[in-house]
Amino acid sequence: MTAMIDILIAFLILLGGAFALIGSWGLARLPSLMSRLHGPTKATTLGVGGCLMASMLYFPTHGLSWSAHELLITLFLFITAPISANMIAKAYIHRRHSETRMTVETARMLPESPAGAAEWATFGVADADRPKQPSGEPAQPL
Repeated sequence: MTAMIDILIAFLILLGGAFALIGSWGLARLPSLMSRLHGPTKATTLGVGGCLMASMLYFPTHGLSWSAHELLITLFLFITAPISANMIAKAYIHRRHSETRMTVETARMLPESPAGAAEWATFGVADADRPKQPSGEPAQPL
């Protein structure tokens, strides 16, 4: 029975190492920031998770006590990696948006979203929610 568990542990370590290597390679080699986010947030997270799962299996099966540290690290990693990637992507989009400074004409050329559809982040503020200018018209987009 321990031989099967040792094979499973070895498989999880190899799988975790392969994912971590692929994720690190993607972080270093992909061309743009938005594509580079996939390396550490997807593949490397799975790689570290695989190694932590192998650690969770190894210690109790080899006579040592079980610890919840690996489980807590895995949960924390799986929760924080997508959130941090989302924040980095939003900061990147906001920076590009502020560098291009949309004019009223380009804002009018953007496609309208379907009625009732939720807009993404802060760029799709409805006219009713925009601050009003003294003339009563909605303020120009940034």
